[in-house]
Amino acid sequence: MKNISLILSTINKYAGYFCAFLVVLMTINVFLVVVLRYLFGISFIWMQETYVWMHAYIFMVGAGFTYLNDDHVRIDIIYRNSSKLYRVIVDLVGNIVLLLPFLYIIWSYSFPFVYKSWQMNEVSREAGGLTMIFLLKLAILIFAFLLFIQVISKIINNFISLNSNDS
Repeated sequence: MKNISLILSTINKYAGYFCAFLVVLMTINVFLVVVLRYLFGISFIWMQETYVWMHAYIFMVGAGFTYLNDDHVRIDIIYRNSSKLYRVIVDLVGNIVLLLPFLYIIWSYSFPFVYKSWQMNEVSREAGGLTMIFLLKLAILIFAFLLFIQVISKIINNFISLNSNDS
């Protein structure tokens, strides 16, 4: 089970590296958009949409990586000073009762939305904008999938921690 958890976490680790690369690309893109617009009076809609897309992918793809590293938002008033066993139980219950149903809802509502966009080959509404809007919407499903596999990894680790406390 530990190996499965490690494989799932490794997928999110590489997703995090991908996001780091996108941050660099997005920064360069925004810099170029600003320089072209304000120094040369040139503006390309597709360039502006590109950094919006990259921004969306950074947040959506990076969610699993953020959860892997416990860098997500948490109210630490009680949790921070509690015993390891208490934290493991809170994490386990929170993952099973709150996060898994949330991810199911996200997936079940967004899949038809993304699928319809894919079927109609949806394009930008802006003249000169990017084609293949379905790739942007696909980020929602990628978010749900990557966060789901990270939740499974965390649940496995929680059960391993519980079993090691019993011994």
